[in-house]
Amino acid sequence: MEINYKIQFPGIMKGKKILYVHGFASSGQSGTVLKLREMLPGATVVAPDLPIHPEEAMQLLRDTCLAENPDLVIGTSMGGMYAEMLYGYDRILVNPAFQMGDTMLKHGMVGKNTFLNPRQDGVQDFIVTKALVEEYKAVTAQCFAGVTDEESRVRVYGLFGDEDPVVHTMEIFAEHYRNAVSFHGEHRMNDKILLHSVIPVVQWIDDHQSGRTRPIIYISIDALRDARGNQQSSAVKAYRFLLENYTIYIVATAPTNAPEYITGVTDWAKETVNVPAWNHIVFTNRKDLLYGDYLIDPSDDFGAADFAGTRIAFGDDTFKTWEEIIEFFGRLGGQ
Repeated sequence: MEINYKIQFPGIMKGKKILYVHGFASSGQSGTVLKLREMLPGATVVAPDLPIHPEEAMQLLRDTCLAENPDLVIGTSMGGMYAEMLYGYDRILVNPAFQMGDTMLKHGMVGKNTFLNPRQDGVQDFIVTKALVEEYKAVTAQCFAGVTDEESRVRVYGLFGDEDPVVHTMEIFAEHYRNAVSFHGEHRMNDKILLHSVIPVVQWIDDHQSGRTRPIIYISIDALRDARGNQQSSAVKAYRFLLENYTIYIVATAPTNAPEYITGVTDWAKETVNVPAWNHIVFTNRKDLLYGDYLIDPSDDFGAADFAGTRIAFGDDTFKTWEEIIEFFGRLGGQ
């Protein structure tokens, strides 16, 4: 698939502050921090170097939160474990290492280690001892101690790579928090994960904080893929483009006694659209009952012709391709 979409989002978290909590053997000078600042130029990204000893790291983070009052905390791996305990703040935990002590033993982290990124103190190497591993075990035992109902429902998202070879904590997270989301990727953050999995969640949080509602576009699954299940040309490119200004739901019919169809639609959306499709799929045989602004659908069936908003007939003379739909909504400017 051609990568041809915007990688800067100046409107997301504009005028707000993000605290980034890095992972094991990293620093506040990591490439992820640089990319966050590049992709979200309207936000201030604070990223301290964490001490090796976990209690010291937690104290630094609590002090940083008091001083900076971040609007959002993003933590990855070990940083996700720390971020979980920063109660009272909106948070995104990416592949959080809730069993950090065991992870260190399992993956051979005991002994001499070299920091992956430069640190402000100039230190390049550090030693992980068995005593330090026990310190991490003691800290992770404190996870989830302060979870509130509000945080469980709306303030915390967990993102978990479906090919992560290092940590597997989605089930642990889901025991305490509602918003457990799987994404395509491994353990370490990269540009693709940041763009397609993290930034959409940042936008959801920013909209929630600002009380912002966006126009709603429903897109029929039949407009996104052909009869053989293959992605329509430029469909995902258009989906990414529309996400900047609209709330998007994928719509599919709900055939009786066909659970394999529903599973197939859900799996296809996860595979093709990824995180933005999470909790954004609607199964209905009455599209005329949908409440929203636009419906993109190649068929008049199941009430599509009587949709109360603006109906866009994908494939007709005006909207033969997704490129024409991109051009149309580009002229609307988010209306």
